[in-house]
Amino acid sequence: MLNKRSKQAWSFKRKLLIVMIIVLLLLGTVIYSLADRYLIEHVEVVVADDAATTSSSGATAVTAAEVNATSDDWNYSSDDIQIQIDQVQTGSGSDQITYFVADIVLKEASSLRTAFADNSFGTNITEDTSDIASANHAIFAINGDYYGFRNDGVIIRNGTVYRDDPVRDAMALFDDGTMQTYNEEEISSSELLAQGATDTLSFGPILIQDGEIASDFSNVKIDTNFGNHSIQNANPRTAVGMIAPNHYVFVVVDGRNEGYSRGMTLTELADVMSDLGATEAYNLDGGGSSTMYFMGRVVNNPQGKNKERGVSDILYIKEDATS
Repeated sequence: MLNKRSKQAWSFKRKLLIVMIIVLLLLGTVIYSLADRYLIEHVEVVVADDAATTSSSGATAVTAAEVNATSDDWNYSSDDIQIQIDQVQTGSGSDQITYFVADIVLKEASSLRTAFADNSFGTNITEDTSDIASANHAIFAINGDYYGFRNDGVIIRNGTVYRDDPVRDAMALFDDGTMQTYNEEEISSSELLAQGATDTLSFGPILIQDGEIASDFSNVKIDTNFGNHSIQNANPRTAVGMIAPNHYVFVVVDGRNEGYSRGMTLTELADVMSDLGATEAYNLDGGGSSTMYFMGRVVNNPQGKNKERGVSDILYIKEDATS
């Protein structure tokens, strides 16, 4: 027979064990929830794969093994596409900024496309920008909006609506070669499609709209997810702008590498896009995602370490298969 003190000790141990089990179960649930949200792939749609096709004009896949582009030949010219890339450096020392500008003129709007990592739509599905670009035979590419990090926004790609949860300022590409920035809550996806929208990207903020720089970047909020960071300070950046129909400018800013490039603020990025002549401009996912790819190689210095970070999507240029 257990005495009173022994019974009390046993009761305490049993309660402690129960509490520990409950805590472990709760901890396990939290860990699984975080992994499910940020690590485990959730494929919602597998997109029909046409990456293996070549254009009737004879364009073929460009791989890193075949081409070693340098700053002396950062250009591409065909009957349908003109690309010129320039590296720009401003400031010095800890205030130096290094960025890359791609001026691109297209004959056909369909030469500007989007592609998903692993050719699939869903969350936590990522590949390096260069790998997605190579798989789609891209001549040029930049990272997209990393739609897979969040569960909201309006995501239209290649004329298909994949997600329709309007929450923020966005950007749309149209089949007439134009680009427009807009508020997702003010125009529906069906209206966009009726107007000829082929693709939308949901990140932001809008940098330039109707020829004017957006007035205030001090309270920009893109995500409320776990792990979201402020984007107001100087950071690596990726942006796309339209100068005229079928005339685009793409900017990728390196950063977080003192003495090489500190990155840009949103205000500085908007000023650059304005100086380049953009009448519409939009900020895409930046930081470690910021990557520019051209003719089989990465042009910039991702993460300040020449190391790409996996992303969920890209914008890219390819010879029009219908030309």
